Amino acid sequence: MQYKFYVDGEWRHDEQQPTMTNHYGVVNTLCLTRDFEQTNTILSPSTPGSRMNMDVDNDNFQRTVSLSDGITQEGSQRTSEAAIQISRGRVSEYLNGHTGYDLLPDSGKVIALDVNLPVKQSFHILHEQGIPVAPLWDSCRGQFVGLLSPLDFILILRELETHGSNLTEEQLETHTISAWKEAKRQIYGRNEGPWRTNNHLVHATPYESLREIALKILQTGVSTVPIIFSTSSDGSYPQLLHLASLSGILKCNLPILSQPVCTIPLGTWVPTIGDPNGRPLAMLRPNTTLSSALNLLVQAGVSSIPIVDDNDSLLDTYSRSDITALAKDKVYTHIRLDEMTIHQALQLGQDANSPFGFFNGQRCQMCLRSDTLMKVMERLANPGVRRVFIVEAGSKRVEGIISLSDIFKFLLS
Repeated sequence: MQYKFYVDGEWRHDEQQPTMTNHYGVVNTLCLTRDFEQTNTILSPSTPGSRMNMDVDNDNFQRTVSLSDGITQEGSQRTSEAAIQISRGRVSEYLNGHTGYDLLPDSGKVIALDVNLPVKQSFHILHEQGIPVAPLWDSCRGQFVGLLSPLDFILILRELETHGSNLTEEQLETHTISAWKEAKRQIYGRNEGPWRTNNHLVHATPYESLREIALKILQTGVSTVPIIFSTSSDGSYPQLLHLASLSGILKCNLPILSQPVCTIPLGTWVPTIGDPNGRPLAMLRPNTTLSSALNLLVQAGVSSIPIVDDNDSLLDTYSRSDITALAKDKVYTHIRLDEMTIHQALQLGQDANSPFGFFNGQRCQMCLRSDTLMKVMERLANPGVRRVFIVEAGSKRVEGIISLSDIFKFLLS
């Protein structure tokens, strides 16, 4: 039997009792009677508080169970390939039926940087505006020519560190964005791998379907695609309308998918849970040096790595965008990457008035492996969220990561 309580004008479930999530994502308290038929039920701990601060620390653990003659057996039933293909077909139909115009907000601003700006000033702007990337405008050519992202700052820091030189303001001021992009092409242009440079700006028009825009993001490995409009056939006089991202596309009311994520082939998991032949799940310790963390981000070709304790319980995460915190108070002028720890680096970006503690609930969006794909997608649709960490209830031990890219690769494959 399933039931809820009506408290202060709101329907609630008992947070101390087992719960059941139905195919609409509604959580009800579950009451097991003495006699019952064999069922296949998803038990989930409750989720008090806001969606931005999911708490999985409670005594109820989430699992798929089969109840027969009073015996409980662990197990997860994989979603059938036919059901997956039906869901993909519905999502594909939706994405093909909507265009870049559906991503444009009613009001907002888009920040672009001139290619002749100094690199130092550019990253100060990214940090102060709280944005991860910005399109680059070449006034001489009258065109948008690229993007400046935290990866550029990471590669600059690594390049200077490799040559045994401390980073100084003068070194950053001597290079404009244009000069750095040219140096980047010479250094990394011939490299194969996730950070191979593109020789042209990857962009989309407002007439392209959401499916086409999502595929551009996935196939090129970029995080953001500018939506540019021009009335001229040669692309002159371009107008920058919006910066399209996978999270923005995900917010466009995709069909509800109710399968538990543990039954769907997507994401990166620890070998004991996911595919042992898949990509290994990289993790960091709080005392890992910033130099090692940046190297791992580049080598693994990922945008974020979980930070865990000795029991692999989630503490925080370090992302490429966190590198811009070094622009605060010009920290980059007097540090060495191999002497600063991840813990110290993250403290640079924290508010001085925030309570002390390494874990930040808003930075680390969490779900359990038997949560529905719908719930994971809802968390990923929040602004600034690019990944969800799958953790074990109670211990918060990291079991996997599901990113925006994983979702769209699964839906569009």
